Amino acid sequence: MKAAKIFMNGRSQAVRLPKEFRFEGKSVFLKRVGKSVVIVPEQGGWESFREGACDFGEDFLAERNQPEAFDERESF
Repeated sequence: MKAAKIFMNGRSQAVRLPKEFRFEGKSVFLKRVGKSVVIVPEQGGWESFREGACDFGEDFLAERNQPEAFDERESF
């Protein structure tokens, strides 16, 4: 994992990305996941998602703790 410098640019916090992490275009999408921030390219964002999904093995979530049936609820 690479490290990046954080600095202030006026009143905004900025991150200086290493050259190999540069993005094409002028903007990106941001998503907070817990205490982490995920940066996704604005162009081709779904493509990078599909590429990342290929990193999971076929046994991913094969065994999971999932309820057998849903609870009965009062209808509207």
